[in-house]
Amino acid sequence: MKIVKQITDLSSVAASWLLSSRSLARKRAGKRTHVLFCMCDHYEPGTGKVTAEVGSGRVDDLLREYPLIADAHHDSHGCKPRRTWFFPPHYHQHGWLKKLVSLCERGYGEVELHLHHGKQEPDTSENLRATLRQCVDEYGIFGIFGDVEGGKQYGFIHGDWALDNSRDGEFCGVDDEITILKETGCYADFTFPCYNDATPKQINSIYYAEDNPLQPKSHDTGKHVCVGGPHQHHDQSNRDLMIVAGPLHPHFRHGRLRGLRVFGDSIDLEQTVTPTRIDQWVRTGISVKGKENWVVIKTHTHGASDGDIAIGPNMHEMFSHLETRYRDHEDYALHYVTSRELYNVIKAAEAGEPGEDPAPYKEYRVRAPVYDSSPDVMEASAVLQGMVAKSYRG
Repeated sequence: MKIVKQITDLSSVAASWLLSSRSLARKRAGKRTHVLFCMCDHYEPGTGKVTAEVGSGRVDDLLREYPLIADAHHDSHGCKPRRTWFFPPHYHQHGWLKKLVSLCERGYGEVELHLHHGKQEPDTSENLRATLRQCVDEYGIFGIFGDVEGGKQYGFIHGDWALDNSRDGEFCGVDDEITILKETGCYADFTFPCYNDATPKQINSIYYAEDNPLQPKSHDTGKHVCVGGPHQHHDQSNRDLMIVAGPLHPHFRHGRLRGLRVFGDSIDLEQTVTPTRIDQWVRTGISVKGKENWVVIKTHTHGASDGDIAIGPNMHEMFSHLETRYRDHEDYALHYVTSRELYNVIKAAEAGEPGEDPAPYKEYRVRAPVYDSSPDVMEASAVLQGMVAKSYRG
């Protein structure tokens, strides 16, 4: 039965991708295509139950190697690649978050929120709400998170992919999670796609998930973000959360028919980046409806444990192909963006802003954080540690 399901899923993704990519290509015809590349890093220095020494070594490797990569590349506006590190509170220890902020101070990226919960036992709505608010407060000591009208706003990736209790009660436990995320300042979710039952039916799109607080997986489908849509000025209610999905597409491993697989936005040791994959990401054409020539490529990696890829030679190869094919070409423009900047550009497109170039809209709604690594805070408070430990220990 498992093999049958895999074949069915593969066929469904392949058919959907082929139809949508051709349709979107027609809508972009005659227009310059702007490629918005966003790399989200599930940054977990201690993953794999490694020692503090190994975890600290991973962080130090990032601080040393990522600037060397980023400084060697730039987009159509001269901006270097800026990564978004989604950082979980259970790894706010040993000064790791403080060091990461020092990298952001130097202009190499931004920090957003990654949360694992509900592992040992289901989390509760009350504890989740308190945990998120405590994270916003404690991360804010370092200037983390942008703001809208004085209120902190954050991007989110759910640990173990289980957004809105979408994995049969495991790794979450909270059916009204989307509502709670909105209440606590989440501007958008960047979790998907993945390779389990948590991934939504609605693939390769940017949409609003409306929460049903009594049922899990409210993000399974939603209303596409479109030019002039009802959310163009503000998110319509506290139950609608923007989902920014990465590409999910068929891929022929080693160029062979029997190597046909479904590949997504993951950059890891098994799914290294090739020019073919990059071109498939662009062809997938994730975009705001009515603005199909602004193509969104949201990718993800686990940069601490997959450092050989995330800060290795494959990154140079990826950026080099992006720049050769999509920066230095009259039909394309390339834009390196953080998740916050990507959200701002999406909101500008949704509002029907007239500019043809997305670059001026990077600060459209959520203002840039002002990072400060000087506070002598080496770990999460006992209060935050206790909140996390109620449902996640490991």
